[in-house]
Amino acid sequence: MVRPQFDGLVGQATAVALLCRAIDQQRVAPAYLFAGPHGVGRRLAAERFTEVLFTPKDAAAHLALGRRIAQRNHPDLLWVEPTYLHQGKLVGASQAAEAGLARKSPPQTRLEQVRQIAQFLSRPPLEAPRAVVVIEAAETMAEGAANGLLKTLEEPGQATIVLLAPGPQALLPTLVSRCQTIPFQRLNAADMATVLGRVGQEEVLQHPQMLAMAQGSPGGAIAAYQQLQTIPPELLTALQQPPPSLRDALDQARQVAKALDTESQLWLLDYLLNWYWQSNPTNSARWLPGFESAKGYLRRFVNPRLVWEVTLMQLWEAAA
Repeated sequence: MVRPQFDGLVGQATAVALLCRAIDQQRVAPAYLFAGPHGVGRRLAAERFTEVLFTPKDAAAHLALGRRIAQRNHPDLLWVEPTYLHQGKLVGASQAAEAGLARKSPPQTRLEQVRQIAQFLSRPPLEAPRAVVVIEAAETMAEGAANGLLKTLEEPGQATIVLLAPGPQALLPTLVSRCQTIPFQRLNAADMATVLGRVGQEEVLQHPQMLAMAQGSPGGAIAAYQQLQTIPPELLTALQQPPPSLRDALDQARQVAKALDTESQLWLLDYLLNWYWQSNPTNSARWLPGFESAKGYLRRFVNPRLVWEVTLMQLWEAAA
């Protein structure tokens, strides 16, 4: 039987069926891996699953419970997201985005956070039958943090731990072996439209480029559309074709490095990869490897302006 809490989860019938079966048979596992692309409903499923595990009998309390879980303020729920190290303090990815902090490297799930999980689970649940820990972007754990999590997964106590990751291949095999995997799929076009309509993001449907980049991920489409708004329109238009001269290539590189942080530059490279492949597939074999190389250099903290200068100069030469 499909629980009403999962009604809003679109296009994930297999995942919902597996979770509902575990609940109905009272065989909830100590740890789960919600495996699938970003933005297809894994986080929502984790919220709804937690709600079912915590659900009280009366409806009024049930409604209040849903709000508490969404706000992450239930005493028996610990929601862990990757963090940045900013001025000696750990700052969550969502907090960093809200504060507009400059981000030079991707966020990580750190050993300190794994220790917080162990501390959280060292006490019995206060209100619910069991505690729940949700670890977003579990693939961002370094090896030390992942090894630190192993003992907790082996003996979670009166708790269930849910890891969100793209797939088993993104985690250490020792972590995967201790989790029951719940698969999440990319959505078809109809389900994409349904989800974007429900969350009030219908305008994203008017941008085929964003939908193509998202590849069946409503959350990915929304994030891409929001990121697109941060790129200066004149700069984006200029980058959608090879630079007409060497001077233009150097000037565009300067603008990109000045206007965008590293994560935004990585997104822009993905956008340009998709744009050039869609708009000029004949020449894409000559142009696209340069964008892929640029992504690798940025991830290795090479000077962004230098990376873009080399990339755009190569694009200019290839188009000449």
